[in-house]
Amino acid sequence: MAEDFSAALTAGQAGSLPDLLGLQWLEATHGYVKGRFDVDKRHMAPNGFLHAASVIALADSASGYGCMISLPEGGTSFTTIELKSNFLGTAREGGVAVEARLVHGGRNTQVWDAVVTAEGTGKTIALFRCTQMILRPKV
Repeated sequence: MAEDFSAALTAGQAGSLPDLLGLQWLEATHGYVKGRFDVDKRHMAPNGFLHAASVIALADSASGYGCMISLPEGGTSFTTIELKSNFLGTAREGGVAVEARLVHGGRNTQVWDAVVTAEGTGKTIALFRCTQMILRPKV
């Protein structure tokens, strides 16, 4: 069985944006991360709908954490070089969940796809894709 890093990721985000947004990590193994948050006022736009940045923070954090625990040999970290989101719905209450999957794990880049859903209905809120550049020590 693959090692699950979800508890370490949750503990390691203390004081950072994912912590401030209340992001919770349920499963985190090589190539896969599952997480969520409970919708509250801090996640909302002034118009009363879920703020796009809250959705992106969830999907991007899941993908970034996934990248960290899936680094190729010699990789020490990463930086995001591109991201894209398509918004298909929203949530005003309840939970929002994400599942992120590694779709390309190369020596120099990783590509991650994430699907964000409303937990109460199972409906898709957003489709997300990002590309990560693998960082290595300078020689």
